[in-house]
Amino acid sequence: MLGDLLRKEDWWAIWLGLGIVLAAWIAFASGTSLRWIAVSPAAWTNFSELAAHFAAAWPRYLAQFALWLAVFSLSVRIMGVNLREFVPAFVFVYVAAVVIASLGTWTYASRYNLEAPLVALLLGLLISNVIGLPRWLDAGFRVEYYIKTGIVLLGATLPFTLIVWAGPVAILQATIVAVTTFLVIYFVGKRLGLDRRLCAVLGAGGSVCGVSASIAIAGAVNAKKEHAPIAITMVVIWAVVMIFFLPLASRALGLHAGVAGAWIGNSEFADAAGFAAAQAYGNLAEQLPEIEGTAEDAVNTFTLMKVVGRDVWIGIWAFILSIVATTRWEEAGAAGGKADAGGGRARVDARVIWQRFPKFVLGFAAASLFVTAIASGYTREEFDAVVAPDFVAPVRTLRTWAFVFCFFSIGLTTRFRELASAGAKPFWAFTSGVVVNVIIGFVLAVLVFGSYWATLGT
Repeated sequence: MLGDLLRKEDWWAIWLGLGIVLAAWIAFASGTSLRWIAVSPAAWTNFSELAAHFAAAWPRYLAQFALWLAVFSLSVRIMGVNLREFVPAFVFVYVAAVVIASLGTWTYASRYNLEAPLVALLLGLLISNVIGLPRWLDAGFRVEYYIKTGIVLLGATLPFTLIVWAGPVAILQATIVAVTTFLVIYFVGKRLGLDRRLCAVLGAGGSVCGVSASIAIAGAVNAKKEHAPIAITMVVIWAVVMIFFLPLASRALGLHAGVAGAWIGNSEFADAAGFAAAQAYGNLAEQLPEIEGTAEDAVNTFTLMKVVGRDVWIGIWAFILSIVATTRWEEAGAAGGKADAGGGRARVDARVIWQRFPKFVLGFAAASLFVTAIASGYTREEFDAVVAPDFVAPVRTLRTWAFVFCFFSIGLTTRFRELASAGAKPFWAFTSGVVVNVIIGFVLAVLVFGSYWATLGT
């Protein structure tokens, strides 16, 4: 057990994530903030403005880079990674992340859907599949480590009080979508003859948060190495399509920005793509008088539905499926199973379920509970005015960097030629969930709860 605490990415993601949260709290309690090192590109319209920002802030970027490099290098070295391969690869990832983040803060980025995480994915895919990189650089493209760290930090930016403030509607809606879409993808995949572990990974990717859910469930069910990349590829394809389809469909229907945001939150497959779609439609609503609502309405309802409502299902599905996989999907004697005296189904050692359970979900919960305890001493107005900008905002910025590292690394390690052997069956299984997601999301967000989402901010 002690060895796992120092050699597993899940645990290191917890130590790193909670360490950042604790450092942010200590700084906040001391009357300062981590904002200096939690730097990110400022909004800019022309290159002279961008150049001026970096001319003034380059020491902060250098310090941030040194921090990320130090903590990641220390941890991966303990996990057995060769630093001579990791360090140059991470330098490449960080420099590219700065360029990507800068593009995302361009004044016209929202107009062209150039949100940083999406650009990171597409750029990584382009480099990997068109240009190509040496395989040894994969040592620094730590997709799982970066996303798990980001998820732990996500917990600190989503206190449980936010779920209470959101009301039961978001949870109910998200639950219906998460369960229905997962079951549809899983059973369609089974009918197509796919491995049930791949069906589970595809189902989680389509019903919850595409990339992180695919990774978490792949570990929970002991999926094959290629299963998570296949699911991630499906997520990327359909997330990009939905960035354009959902805002266009919402505009054609004249939906209120808050209602459209909720529909996008129900129907998108990745947080980054969903934020881009919600922000794009919200900006459009502010420009067109015939569309009610604001960009803030669209982003807020999207966040409640996708991030608060659906993303929490990562842990739920991981827990359920780890039990199912170890008790029903594995042969007797495998993974700690012991055949019973009557020759029946294997009895699984409870320790196996614990070994499979994605530990970083515990870090997410711990970070959320920690911030909830802090928030309990403030009113909502005080939290927004004091705690959010000085304590939560720096954590959110560092979380965004972790996500950019992750999405760029996903692109860099996703090679379509290697996935071609999977055939069309995973695509059709996932696409069945796309259809269900969009239809059920529309019915719930627009027809059933439309008035709720349209008046949420009033």
